[in-house]
Amino acid sequence: MDRMTVTGVRATARIVARDDGRGGTSLPVLEGAGPLALRRTRGSGAEARVMVVGAMSGPLGGDRFGIEARVEEGARLWVGSAAATIALPGQGKEEARYDVRLDVADGGELHWLPEQLISAGGSDLRVRTRVDVGARGRLVLREEQVLGRVGEEPGRLGSRLTVRVAGRAVLDQELACGPGALGGWDGPAVLAGHRAVGQLVLVRPEFAAEPLTARMLGECAALTPLAGPAVLVSAVAGDALRLRRVLDEALGQLGG
Repeated sequence: MDRMTVTGVRATARIVARDDGRGGTSLPVLEGAGPLALRRTRGSGAEARVMVVGAMSGPLGGDRFGIEARVEEGARLWVGSAAATIALPGQGKEEARYDVRLDVADGGELHWLPEQLISAGGSDLRVRTRVDVGARGRLVLREEQVLGRVGEEPGRLGSRLTVRVAGRAVLDQELACGPGALGGWDGPAVLAGHRAVGQLVLVRPEFAAEPLTARMLGECAALTPLAGPAVLVSAVAGDALRLRRVLDEALGQLGG
């Protein structure tokens, strides 16, 4: 569903993944919208793969983008994006919004691995990601934000990530950066001058029986067990390439 309004574009893309009964995963719903095109790519084994392809620039000021994905019992879904998302300033002063809603049923598995979100100078974007995972569901989620392009001051970026497992909140974190954000976001207690920040969230039933211990993963990354069968890896880096390297190494240590 998409529509153009005076203040920007409204578009929501939707994905539903379902066990096809033959050892694979079908996609009965694969609906792109406006600038959010969805393309099924070649998967492996029982997994279905989908790429999000941006059909236009944005989000711009005033835009409202959204993606909804539901993974049903027994289905396996991997979602990535073809390129980074760049938040850009619009003609007006209204902020842009990008909402992501993910649901993973008991026995379902989702790998949500988009490319980076880049906050370009002069932009104003609010990102809201809400995830619900069943008690026996599995999740790998990666978020990466880059503050400004090369040689550019960042725009204003607000990001909130909420994860619930079996109806219980295990993570609810928020970060605001750039002009107008509360003081201290670039100080030693938050980004410490780094311009790329990211996190991995892993939900696995086995973490309940064998919880991991908190530890550093190199100089600028840390693993934190959450209150449930889940862990959080938080990292900062000087640029997007270094951030991806840190998160990939962390994911490899945790068994992918």
